[in-house]
Amino acid sequence: MVAEVAAWEDEFSPPADSVLWRKDFLMGAATAAYQIEGAIHEDGRIPSIWDTFSATPGKTLAGDTGEVACDHYHRWQEDVELLASLNVGAYRLSIAWPRVMTADGRSNPKGIAFYRRLLTALRAKGLKTWVTLYHWDLPQHLEDRGGWVNRETAYRYADYADMISKELAGLVDAWATLNEPWCSAMHGYGTGHHAPGKQDVKLATQAMHHLLLGHGLAVQRLRANDPQAQVGIVANVGRGTSTDRGAAGQRAAWLFELQHNNWIFDPLFKQSYPSALWELWPGAAPATEPGDMAIIGAPLDFLGINYYFRTNVVSDGQHGYTEVDLDGVERTQMGWEVYPDGLRHLLIGFQHEYPKLPPIYITENGMATDDQVVDGEVDDRQRISFLNRHLEAVTQAVKAGVDVRGYFIWSLLDNFEWAFGYERRFGIIHVDYATQKRTLKRSAKLVTRFLAERAARN
Repeated sequence: MVAEVAAWEDEFSPPADSVLWRKDFLMGAATAAYQIEGAIHEDGRIPSIWDTFSATPGKTLAGDTGEVACDHYHRWQEDVELLASLNVGAYRLSIAWPRVMTADGRSNPKGIAFYRRLLTALRAKGLKTWVTLYHWDLPQHLEDRGGWVNRETAYRYADYADMISKELAGLVDAWATLNEPWCSAMHGYGTGHHAPGKQDVKLATQAMHHLLLGHGLAVQRLRANDPQAQVGIVANVGRGTSTDRGAAGQRAAWLFELQHNNWIFDPLFKQSYPSALWELWPGAAPATEPGDMAIIGAPLDFLGINYYFRTNVVSDGQHGYTEVDLDGVERTQMGWEVYPDGLRHLLIGFQHEYPKLPPIYITENGMATDDQVVDGEVDDRQRISFLNRHLEAVTQAVKAGVDVRGYFIWSLLDNFEWAFGYERRFGIIHVDYATQKRTLKRSAKLVTRFLAERAARN
């Protein structure tokens, strides 16, 4: 940890001019179904790609799976009470597609009933409900037919969106179609780090196109079935920089951001893919059909931004770049650099590059630390510092004219961190996986106290 942390670590202390003091600035916490629910064999839930991937030896740290996770499927009432006690205004969760729809395309009443009970309870507590339709848990039977590389999956996803939005209409304040399509496409089909574990950039670009097509088709269904709810998408963004100040280094940084950010935003807000992508990945342009880009570019009510770290790159001497770690920087348990200014920089840049950008919500921001319960307390000072500094970056972006309306901490609970299993702890609530005991960390207590003070002032 670098010295910079010390000035922020003791209190959650937004300065007087922070956007966080505005009563209309939404503050929430977030989770995802596969990471917390468990109960993967119960009440008609069918297998997902993450069930298959995590059960494959060598794919996840320590062979961990989401079979039990935080047991939220059985403990959801306790978790709702904990969430409400934090004084936050919203909860972002995801629907498990394999829990609510059978392999032959019929609805699963038991799975739907679970989410209806959960959303009703959240509403009763006065919490806004932000629901992500797809947070990576594709039904395995669809992957067996090609997954997102198969255009048909986009239409099956639209059917799922149609069904679940009819079932839950009136219980959702904001629908997000996809969470982080970059990760689904690149890590799922390009690098193989995530389910389904394929390793071919041509598969990744085709998967991305079908993910975005599915998004656009789902937007149509969501607006028709639940017209009072907001509709948007959630994208993870990356800040690229280079220690090489020359033209080659700066182009390397530009290419990094192009493939990480513009690959998603150009289709959404310009209805085209950036042509330089195919210089970076020759021969990898996806097959498309007439009308696809207009569907993908449907107007949105909000854009969700997930931000975690920056990446330092240099030119590879050809058409791409190579990642090079910086020495002497603060890092999280994930090994990611803590770089709040990257969030400010990206938000301002997006506002200039995409004039039709909808209002922005920071739908994920947080960090993993090796948190331990000591005498009943969890003193997660680095996380407190992290939250303070990133919220200050958001404030600076708002002062520069960016329309940011809310911020969701990732994550409410320690949970199954995908390929990293249960070792990496992102939650503001500690979970003892052996006993399922929940313990509020110091970060959670400080956020709770601050939001109570904000409410009293307003």
